[in-house]
Amino acid sequence: MFKNKCNTIFLVLIVLFANAIKAQNSNFTIVSANDKASVLVEDKEPKVVHIAAKMLADDVFSISNQRLNIAKNSSGIVIMAGTIGQSKWIDALVSKQKITVADVKGKWETYKIQVVENPTAVIKKALVIVGSDRRATAYGLLEISRMMGVSPWEWWADVTPDKKDNLVLNIETKTYGSPSVKYRGIFLNDEDWGLQPWAAKTFEPETGDIGPKTYAKVFELLLRLRANTIWPAMHKSTKAFYSFPKNKEVADDYAIVVGTSHAEPMLSNINAEWNHNTMGEYRYDTNSGVIKDFFRKRAKETAPFENIYTVGMRGEHDSPMIVGEDDSDSQVKLLEQVITDQRAILKKATAKAADKIPQAFIPYKEVLDYYQKGLQLPEDVQLVWTDDNYGYIRQLSNPKEQKRSGGAGIYYHTSYWGRPHDYLWLNSTNPVLMWEEMEKAFEFQSRDLWILNCGDIKPHEYNIELFLDMAWDMTPFGESQSVKTHMQNWASREFGNQNANSITELFFDYYRLVFQRRPEFMAWNQVEPETKSKPTALTQIHYGDEVSKRIEAYQKLMDTAEKLQKGIPANRQDAFYELVTYPVVGAASLNHKWLYSYKNKFVAEQGRGSAAFFAAKSEEAYKRIQKETQYFNNELANGKWKNIMTMSPRYLPVFGETTTTIPVATTKPELKLALESYEMEVNHKTENSYADVLPVFNAYTDNQYYIDVFMKGAGEVSWEAKPKADWIKISEKQGVLDNNKNSQQRIWVSIDWTKVPKGENKKEAPLGHDYQLIPPSYKVNSAIDFVSKDTLITIGISAFNPKFTALENYKGFVEDKGYISIDAANYSNKKEGVAAKWEIFEGIGYAGKVSVALPRTANSEMDLKNIKNNSPVMEYDFYSFNFGQANVKVQAIPTHAFYEGKGVRCAVAIDDAEPVILDFQTFGRSDEWLQNVLKNATVKSAAQIINKAGKHTLKIWMVDPGVMIDRVLIDLGGWKDSYAFPQETKM
Repeated sequence: MFKNKCNTIFLVLIVLFANAIKAQNSNFTIVSANDKASVLVEDKEPKVVHIAAKMLADDVFSISNQRLNIAKNSSGIVIMAGTIGQSKWIDALVSKQKITVADVKGKWETYKIQVVENPTAVIKKALVIVGSDRRATAYGLLEISRMMGVSPWEWWADVTPDKKDNLVLNIETKTYGSPSVKYRGIFLNDEDWGLQPWAAKTFEPETGDIGPKTYAKVFELLLRLRANTIWPAMHKSTKAFYSFPKNKEVADDYAIVVGTSHAEPMLSNINAEWNHNTMGEYRYDTNSGVIKDFFRKRAKETAPFENIYTVGMRGEHDSPMIVGEDDSDSQVKLLEQVITDQRAILKKATAKAADKIPQAFIPYKEVLDYYQKGLQLPEDVQLVWTDDNYGYIRQLSNPKEQKRSGGAGIYYHTSYWGRPHDYLWLNSTNPVLMWEEMEKAFEFQSRDLWILNCGDIKPHEYNIELFLDMAWDMTPFGESQSVKTHMQNWASREFGNQNANSITELFFDYYRLVFQRRPEFMAWNQVEPETKSKPTALTQIHYGDEVSKRIEAYQKLMDTAEKLQKGIPANRQDAFYELVTYPVVGAASLNHKWLYSYKNKFVAEQGRGSAAFFAAKSEEAYKRIQKETQYFNNELANGKWKNIMTMSPRYLPVFGETTTTIPVATTKPELKLALESYEMEVNHKTENSYADVLPVFNAYTDNQYYIDVFMKGAGEVSWEAKPKADWIKISEKQGVLDNNKNSQQRIWVSIDWTKVPKGENKKEAPLGHDYQLIPPSYKVNSAIDFVSKDTLITIGISAFNPKFTALENYKGFVEDKGYISIDAANYSNKKEGVAAKWEIFEGIGYAGKVSVALPRTANSEMDLKNIKNNSPVMEYDFYSFNFGQANVKVQAIPTHAFYEGKGVRCAVAIDDAEPVILDFQTFGRSDEWLQNVLKNATVKSAAQIINKAGKHTLKIWMVDPGVMIDRVLIDLGGWKDSYAFPQETKM
């Protein structure tokens, strides 16, 4: 009986709980044919709450053409917004127990949304938004806009809301916040060619600069993205933020916290505000009095507002601080004195204790060296770590630093001006890389300030939103796949569910390509000092021609974007152009311009008539960029964005027109061939040129190789290809060449392995070149004759077809022409370690996914015995046809060690050999670091011995957690220089 009674009580509780949950979801009508809500906000609410209320009303109007009334008294149905302690309406609901605010009160930027029936005698139904502080209430109002489907980019990217006659929301009682990161915002930087001329000439000509009107629009965006911090634009092209008194007032109206970059101590824009004629040298060791007066003035001016003061000091123009003594001890002591003086100034100006004033110390470039050499920083100052300007965080807080009362933050770039090369034009930072670095920073307690250097805002829209969404709430971002989910949701909101997956896949392909090489790096030149373009490291002769593959990949992206745009509704066409078409077409066209130029030069050296065709394609790509940029500035959104987009920031060589090479013309038309893997065209004039045999076809890797059929001279050439064996397949058997668009044809040769006889096990003389590295046995040889009116050219074909029984059901990797190529995430087997394991991050790396050793809190292991016994290991089964010395090349993502005492290392061995430790860490701005960030890859190698042909196992162990392994190449001497490792050789 007791048992039955308990069951009855339990069932009653379940029903009551279910009803309570159900009651927490209510429909609320904002606009319908019969009803229209009003917005209830008290006069004494902070200005930002009134601003947000108007933004919400404007959003409702843009959707329904119905204007909500904003009032301090109302009846019927209302949207009631208030801050605890600021609103009598909210306080009354609390006192009457209509709402509870225990989960909101006293919290940082926390708000609650719920529907309350009959909250007062005259109000029938209220959508109540209660905020813990002024920003929270504003965020809550704009949360309603999000629920209505309004994009945060409704103005900044012209994501025009869909029209609806009825606006009815299903409201779940829910508390939002507190945010994962306390201060979250953006840095407007390198604005000289975009945001500044647009503001000065188009949006705010009355100011002639980035002034209060422009900042108001920026701050609207920040509120919609639940951000709270700005580092204002600071280049010399722009007047200093505080030179316009209204700027700081607008920031306060929008409840935006103002901070400044590493080169702007105490909210002071040194570039624009320091006058050498009246103030002397900007040197603290010789001119500290004037500098302190400068700091005092700014501290007094800004004391009434919310700020984060950058403490410390650097030189002018993003340069090191000048000191009389060159030794590091003197530099450290001087910087410590600067910080001491700055804190005294702040204490006096604000009448607050120094530890109550938000301050940030940013160890950027040389300042990181000072910090590492022992600079003593007050406990309450935020440590704001930085990336290396290319997306890789240089250092994070160690366990002791993680306990500092001042906490830590991150300053991160998706736009940069500087060596080795700028990337100011397009957004080319892989969002999964940004997630990995910021998730790592969050794990290491960098949770007080996140700032993104996003250049001109456009075209960085998606990465800005991802960055700020992570800063608001890291909970949904627990794994790499979270980024794809986030992007799908973003694309669905902006362009509809029917397009979300296609747009997401398009962008993942885009970010894979730009990860391999940013568009701005395609001239292979450098800056500071600027150099002319250099030859590409992409091979045009090996592994299917990397240049042509990249051309085709970008052409596919453009075709996909243009196809998708046709299905986008009219009210989102401008948004699609800004967010998708221009970045994709811009990146593709800049690549095409240079890739076709490299093609032009290469084929011209072979005397091909197609040189003119490739030159024309390069020029066509350049003109496409001109056309799209002209449209962006002059026609898009009726000229709204005039002057915001440049196709050549800083006018660097990469953005200019390419030069053209035209071969010396001959009169007689001639049939010519050029084969994959040879710089020299087929040439019978040079004895033993060996350029007339394709590389060996391998039955276990199912290769295909190209032959370029081209002509020299003027006129027309008809040609025919005649395979001498039925197992030789060719993509084209005949064609006609001319001097116009058809001056060359690329045909592909492959093998029908079902028809190839088994190769005999007999030793044979190599054909004279090292492409025959597969042992000279088990080969079946034949040829293709290429015939024209007066020419016969025979191309040798050699197929390696041993039909080894050991490989009949083999699932591992296999040698191809003297190398084995492996994508690290495709291991044959893996074993967990005592305290760590290998996991997969998707959407990053050359292979599209990488293996990463986690958790990051695991101990590093350097002892070789302990590595074998305790560290997680990935194993790769492979089969070699050769034996002897091999070079194991491991390609990793070029991250930095978490902090001193950690590293970026793994260990490798083949079979039972002792592990060899590979160290990927770089220091400072070394040449190795420079090449790594240009390529987003670091490669280290270890010599190993393969003692016999046959089955083997490569092993990769974790040495340090966090290391991300992308690709592996086991080179037995056959690998030819290429930008990326060859594609996987896996059965």
